[in-house]
Amino acid sequence: MNTVIRSYDKPRLDLPSEFEALNELVLDLRWSWSHTADKLWQRIDSELWFQTHNPWLILQNVSLKRLRDLANDPDFLYLLQLLREEQLASKATPAWFQQLQLKFDIGTIAYFSMEFGLSEALPIYSGGLGVLAGDHLKTASELGIPLIGVGLLYQQGYFRQVLDTDGRQLAFYPYNDPSQLPIRPVRDIEGEWLHIEIELPGRILRIRLWQVQVGRILLYLLDSNDPLNSPADRGITSELYGGGSEIRLQQEIVLGIGGYRALKTIGITPEVCHLNEGHAAFVILERTKQFMQHHSIPFDTALSATRVANLFTTHTPIEAGFDYFSTTLIEQYMANYVVDLGISLEQFISLGTTDDDTSFHMAWLAMNGSGAINGVSQLHGKVSRSIFARLFPQWPLTEVPVGHVTNGVHIPSWDSPEADHLWTNACGQERWREELHEIDTAIRNIPDAELWAMRTINRQRLIEWIKKRVNSQYPQHTKLSADKEIILLDPNILTLGFARRFACYKRPNLLLHDPERLVRILRHTDHPVQLVISGKAHPQDRDGQAMIKAWIDFIHEYHLKNQIVFLVDYDLLVAEHLVQGVDVWINTPRRPWEASGTSGMKVLVNGGLNLSTLDGWWAEAWKIDVGWALGDRQKHDNDLMQDKIDAEELYSLLETQIIPAFYERDLQGIPTQWVQRMRNSMASLTPKFSTNRMVREYTERYYIKMASAYRQRINNNAAIAQHIEQWKEKLKKHWNAIHIGVREVKCIETFYHISIPVYLDDLELNDVKVEIYADKNEDHSLEKQTMKPVEALTGSVNGYRFMAKIKTTRSVSDYTVRIIPAHPQAQIPLENCLILWEHK
Repeated sequence: MNTVIRSYDKPRLDLPSEFEALNELVLDLRWSWSHTADKLWQRIDSELWFQTHNPWLILQNVSLKRLRDLANDPDFLYLLQLLREEQLASKATPAWFQQLQLKFDIGTIAYFSMEFGLSEALPIYSGGLGVLAGDHLKTASELGIPLIGVGLLYQQGYFRQVLDTDGRQLAFYPYNDPSQLPIRPVRDIEGEWLHIEIELPGRILRIRLWQVQVGRILLYLLDSNDPLNSPADRGITSELYGGGSEIRLQQEIVLGIGGYRALKTIGITPEVCHLNEGHAAFVILERTKQFMQHHSIPFDTALSATRVANLFTTHTPIEAGFDYFSTTLIEQYMANYVVDLGISLEQFISLGTTDDDTSFHMAWLAMNGSGAINGVSQLHGKVSRSIFARLFPQWPLTEVPVGHVTNGVHIPSWDSPEADHLWTNACGQERWREELHEIDTAIRNIPDAELWAMRTINRQRLIEWIKKRVNSQYPQHTKLSADKEIILLDPNILTLGFARRFACYKRPNLLLHDPERLVRILRHTDHPVQLVISGKAHPQDRDGQAMIKAWIDFIHEYHLKNQIVFLVDYDLLVAEHLVQGVDVWINTPRRPWEASGTSGMKVLVNGGLNLSTLDGWWAEAWKIDVGWALGDRQKHDNDLMQDKIDAEELYSLLETQIIPAFYERDLQGIPTQWVQRMRNSMASLTPKFSTNRMVREYTERYYIKMASAYRQRINNNAAIAQHIEQWKEKLKKHWNAIHIGVREVKCIETFYHISIPVYLDDLELNDVKVEIYADKNEDHSLEKQTMKPVEALTGSVNGYRFMAKIKTTRSVSDYTVRIIPAHPQAQIPLENCLILWEHK
């Protein structure tokens, strides 16, 4: 039964009538990507805006006297009207998706993620995964995708970083007061706050529901901080990625089981469930459970019916990075749930394990319950196929069913006002909400002087912001205490930047490999360089924290406060200023441990250039005319010698290419070669690595097709799913009795004629597919051809001779016969990974 949602919660009930629109504006996070909104909130209270970037907080604290003053401010009234018109138009105007003219309504896509990085005003994110999720929602709003988000509301979120007197990282967890966040309780038609319940060992957990407006999109957040829960259970949603294994399991139960249950309570049955990482894999179980109960069918059939509309996006480049739990802990928490599923505990455990596992892997569960899996860059797709290969024993690596959709960034969230103005003049106001075909040509026609002016203003804006922030970010007794008489940084100097999680594989200290050389680069008399750094290390990562301290010690020891700034407490606001202002973004991960990376994408729209290891997105983006590349495209893992080689290359690129190009000017003072590289980067890379492209790709490649496949499978009480399960049982029963005989080969002119007897036991011809297969090698591409049954074998039961005709372009010994499952509606090998190879 559908529930009507009504909210009675507004930040201000005493607003003058002419300002009533502010109540709606502050609760719609569309303001987080509007430069008009930036000006509006700053005009109300510039200091509070600088400190918090939280319009909800500003509106609750502004006095009536200040509002009355603003009522007589024509500039403020104009901005208010303009922002309200933008908001209303964005919801009313038919978007890209509405113009697709689909033959059917695809319903609702539910996007589940452990974190969402929408704005610093809603601190429920830690890094790239959350920022990607936030950008996904924003873009779905602008493209008109019928999508909703589901996540957790953390009382503390991720930790906030402070440095002590010696430059050591300290972690603090300030309380996220819901009354100060741009969120509202979800209430029913009677005004009662909606709750859901989840059974945990020995007790019932109550979960409160909150709602976040993101343009056209709604994000629902689940919160265990209900007064009726025990103190321990109230803390389940306290910290993001905090606590031990049991807390993490509890959080993922709340996200997956609770998240799907919450949607049903609200009255939403999603057509497609998109799992942003394996944290949300329990969605698969709750969706299956509700489907089986509604249709009175067994678990396996319900899973077969629903899995085709579950999309699993993995961001993890190494298997150890996935969440996994002891089977004992899983049994403790899921024993009663398994009873409701109507399966054995052993069958349940098998969904998250392989024969080699002693722990329950959430990624294995996600793989076993999804209809498609994708990595987040071309290289990461390849890496992920290696990670998941053991779930598909004997299958070639290239056929492990993991695709890729390379990440992108929501461009309007990351462009500076000057960049936005330049792009608007060149490409139009709607450029990031439409197709992107004309952008390349438009950007290439912008004069050098305009591009360089934008870049110069961006750098100057960053430095002015840093000067204001840096004098308040350090206690006056720390090593980096700012002398207010010293002017930090110079707006005319080449400005390098990097910001990331300080972890060993990201090598944030590669630039420190030769400290003396780095000092010489920074303090070059004619071509000086300045560096802006930011980043956190996980509170449990001692090595990462040591790398932060190494930078602080280096700045202090060499008296580099005027050449290097370390910005404390890296968050979305710091990231926004950095990517808008730096000239070159440096990224130095060990290949292939950067699944995608998106920080370097954010500089593109602002005319920044990238200097990065050929890993993640940069491995497919880099060309010689758009930036600079480190490394040899090989895998090196934790190789200290390779670190030395890469550091040498990093220094050399700076000294011989990057710095000279920046300072080589024409008579008008413009570095023409540098600007040409900017233009190439902006024109060719910005559209390609935007979430406009990414979300359209998810929609066209996955959402639409999965919704269609799902409707086919659930039709007629899931008849197709039932047939698939019967077919799988039949294969399981007879597979080991299949036998491949001895092949015969004849070479006639330029063709091999290959025939081979196959004995199928009690299987039918259409239950399997017989193929001739040859792997890729240095001289030939992969070949795969279906063999045709040409005759029944006399005296045999279900024995047939199969034949294939192949051109003699390679040795016949390269070819192998194999048998794989075949079903017109099943996805092979994702839903059945049996395979039998010919013995040569």
